[in-house]
Amino acid sequence: MTTLKATVKKPRGDGFYTVYIRLTHQRKSSYIKTNKIVDEAHIAKNGELTDPVVNEYCAMLIRQYTDRLNRVCADHWDIKEVIEYLLKNDADVCFSEYARTFIGKMEKNGHERTAKNYHLAVNHLERYVGSNQLMFSQLTSTVLNLWIEQLSKTNRAKEMYPTCVRQIYKKAIMELNDEERGMIRIKFNPWNKIQIPKSDSTVQRAISAEACREFFNRPLPQSKMISSLPELGRDVALLSLCLGGINTVDMYELKKEDYKDGVIGYKRAKTKHSRRDEAYIEMRVEPFIQSTFDKYLSDEKDEYLFNFHQRYSNSDSFNANVNIGIRKICIDMGMKKEDFYCYYTFRHTWGTIAQNDCDANLYEVAFGMNHSHGLNITRGYVKLDFTPAWELNAKVIDFIFFSSKKSKQGKAKDIEASEDKLFRISKKMMIYGRAYFKGDVVSELTDIGFSNADEVIAELVKQLPKDIPTGCTVQFRLLNCDSRKEVVYERSKGKGF
Repeated sequence: MTTLKATVKKPRGDGFYTVYIRLTHQRKSSYIKTNKIVDEAHIAKNGELTDPVVNEYCAMLIRQYTDRLNRVCADHWDIKEVIEYLLKNDADVCFSEYARTFIGKMEKNGHERTAKNYHLAVNHLERYVGSNQLMFSQLTSTVLNLWIEQLSKTNRAKEMYPTCVRQIYKKAIMELNDEERGMIRIKFNPWNKIQIPKSDSTVQRAISAEACREFFNRPLPQSKMISSLPELGRDVALLSLCLGGINTVDMYELKKEDYKDGVIGYKRAKTKHSRRDEAYIEMRVEPFIQSTFDKYLSDEKDEYLFNFHQRYSNSDSFNANVNIGIRKICIDMGMKKEDFYCYYTFRHTWGTIAQNDCDANLYEVAFGMNHSHGLNITRGYVKLDFTPAWELNAKVIDFIFFSSKKSKQGKAKDIEASEDKLFRISKKMMIYGRAYFKGDVVSELTDIGFSNADEVIAELVKQLPKDIPTGCTVQFRLLNCDSRKEVVYERSKGKGF
């Protein structure tokens, strides 16, 4: 049984006594400090407090503590656990402080790049609310939904930032709440009422072999710099394209020990912590890029393979300058801003040309680009032979730089791009449209004069039976008779038509 009593200890330097709640549990005593003080005149000879205001406050506090203890079984707790339960049960927790601790642990565990995304998410949320000392109680579903709405115009942050904050929230609930003991420091989980939007589909970055040849074989823009950014951008893009699409962070972090007998071996920074095989891959340096490769090798005293560390403080700075250099070349080529290339253009291009023009299947492309391809466990215990990736890489180089063949894809379509983006309609094109309900054709037309798919669907809707119940789904199958491309749409009665 636990007993509680208001009492004092020794006097302070100013002669006043701090009031404590003495807690006795399993024959051991400890004290909980209050914010009240009394003078010696309000302490009886038997130690009882005589100040009515202080007594009323302490009685209220003891009632609260007793009520909490009555709600749990504390028979097997030690006195420290009882005090922790009483003091922390109602205390609001600072989200900002917890998030910084959470992110700090992530950085110490080697997840620096992931931690950076969490930093960005928390900082953005703090700016939105207007405080760098956010409490968990402030983050209601209403506040978070308004924050997410503000992110709606972003491509990726609208999904990434809320996901990061939700993960912090999830971890905090696991660490700070103890339902078995009735210790609920975080009172509610607002994420149960929040729908996180999906990020926009990946930008179509891959370009054709013809575009690669034009990019890499044109004169660099004039510059007063000995080593200009366009030169850096072109060379690093070339290294990426000819080393299986290696990322800038991996290139930046390569060390001398990672390069042996003309082969680089490294663990991909993006996924090394989430894969059983630590995302390890080896790629052969082909003779075609050997001179460019050697151009950026560091001196003997440097532990890193390339000298990028001497010019840039971190991989993010290196990547930013590479992209600036690539953009300068694009400007010199007279390209529109929305069509500018970036470093990832050439990683995507490697995969696209490997599949479309070098007859590689998707598994071979994934293997060459160091994707797990669903074989995470297998890759963890099989000693892999990377020569198939080297051979595919050599084929990509030969196709781009040692042939004048045209790419099958022209300006390549990203694998994740929706098929209906290729479905084009003009008023001169003949369109054959059908509407299906429960597998039966319920509406049909063949005509010209349509500008887009919605106009065709609107015409088919006019012919639909009136007895289709509201909320039922109808499939609309459209065929462009000129291009022979086909697309299928679904619409619900009452919403889509």
